[in-house]
Amino acid sequence: MIKWFSKYGIVILLFNTILMSIKETRYFADQLFLIIMFLFSFLIILNPKQVKYVILHKSFLFLTIINCINFIYFIIIHNINDVEAIKYLLARTVQFSIICISIYYNYEYYKERFFRLLINVIFFIVIISLILDPFFISGRYSGVIWNPNMLSSLVMFGFAFLFFKNSNSKDFWYYLKLFLLLLIGFSSGSRSSIVAIVIAFLVKYGFSKRNIFYSSLVLLILLVFSLISYESSIDRFLSQGLFSDRIIQWQFALESVKNKFFLGYGLDKYAFIDDSLVSESIKDRLVGAHNGYLAILTQYGFFIGSFVVFIIIRKSLDLIIFFNKYKGFQRVYLYVIIFTLIASIYETMFTGINEFNTILFWFSLSMLSYSKYKDSNEV
Repeated sequence: MIKWFSKYGIVILLFNTILMSIKETRYFADQLFLIIMFLFSFLIILNPKQVKYVILHKSFLFLTIINCINFIYFIIIHNINDVEAIKYLLARTVQFSIICISIYYNYEYYKERFFRLLINVIFFIVIISLILDPFFISGRYSGVIWNPNMLSSLVMFGFAFLFFKNSNSKDFWYYLKLFLLLLIGFSSGSRSSIVAIVIAFLVKYGFSKRNIFYSSLVLLILLVFSLISYESSIDRFLSQGLFSDRIIQWQFALESVKNKFFLGYGLDKYAFIDDSLVSESIKDRLVGAHNGYLAILTQYGFFIGSFVVFIIIRKSLDLIIFFNKYKGFQRVYLYVIIFTLIASIYETMFTGINEFNTILFWFSLSMLSYSKYKDSNEV
């Protein structure tokens, strides 16, 4: 049981974030999350030498550094009574440990078969959504997911995983799945769907003739959808742009950073805007920083936060440059990293605890880091 959990811990963690995004299963997912944290903490206590060896592995050192920053920051800023900060600290530490151990003990599984499982689960969510709520053209569609943006994030990852699939068996069902995932992504009204598609084409094809053709096709679809009077991703993108409703949130996120410039607001204040800086008339329009980089600066303060951002960007660029010419499974993980780096300009995707995109991003960085180590050392 422990061996199995060590190999598939990240799978359980990711699927639990999907359950958390469904209203009917959220309570169960909350309890399951606590069980996962408890069981893995117990596993760490039982196997300290093995766990120490893995988390201190060169490939995962960047995660260990961030964990150390969190512990030092907690000692400086927080005290034992800050329960929410303790929860964040422990959850992030255990999550990073789950990522490292899952990759180290089950690397081959996460190269290919992992994506097939994710595609099937995401497509299952889409089918259940259409059965229970078939009116996907009436406003912003969310299906069984509580939030349209979350649905968009989920289905566009499913689209990308399927799009990058290396297989000769691309039959009718393959293209039907692609079409449905694309349709639901657009119907969610999330402008990230457009960004996700563009990045997927660029990562897979680069600036090739094929990519020019597909880009023209996407532009044609954009034009057609813009004539339809429902609130699709394309309609919102064409009428509002990408950042129109984010500017004011960024402004107050910057004000929050300035207000606690040196030490920030604390570990538990991720995706945070200080309400005391906002007038009553616009408070209902501000739901968070909506920028992953500003969220980190608000959380840790400018100097520590800048160092954390530096770690993320440096590791990401290092992997993007190294795997730029690779055509295998690495291309899929590169997509996750590149999309998250760009989407974090207008969404908060680095700091969450129970968010599918956030966990997948850290997992992708770690997976490619370990893959680079194996390739460089011919292991």
